[in-house]
Amino acid sequence: MEKSIEEKYMREALKQAEKAFKLGEVPIGCVIVYQNRIIGRGYNRRNTDKSTLSHAEITAIKKAGKVIGDWRLEECTLYVTLEPCQMCAGAIVQARIPKVVIGCMNPKAGCAGSILNLLQMPEFNHQAEVTTGVLEAECSNMLVTFFKELRGRLKAEKV
Repeated sequence: MEKSIEEKYMREALKQAEKAFKLGEVPIGCVIVYQNRIIGRGYNRRNTDKSTLSHAEITAIKKAGKVIGDWRLEECTLYVTLEPCQMCAGAIVQARIPKVVIGCMNPKAGCAGSILNLLQMPEFNHQAEVTTGVLEAECSNMLVTFFKELRGRLKAEKV
């Protein structure tokens, strides 16, 4: 796929991550594209919703399924700013999403190549093509900025 198309949709995922950032959530965003149209958007809302299930990918997958009218997202591409965790990678496999585009990797919890690669295990009935490093600096910088600000707030609270 053309880099400019991947960057276009990753910028949309970054807009979703910005929404999480503004809520004080870890800034992770996701969009799902079907026939050159965004059909699902999501951003991290775990603290806001008080739910471990409120990850960007899960929200976007739910919305995309409603738009398509099926749980199978077989002709879609998922764009996410941070490498999916084990839960989200499992949901991507279950939804049969054929292509996943990732902004930056997550060496502490990533399951699309960092710790495990659940998206490309031949033992599963579905695998996804994975592209990494799309707008990596922008995706990474948003996370770095968030955690610097969080550490600053926590330090200030201790004083």
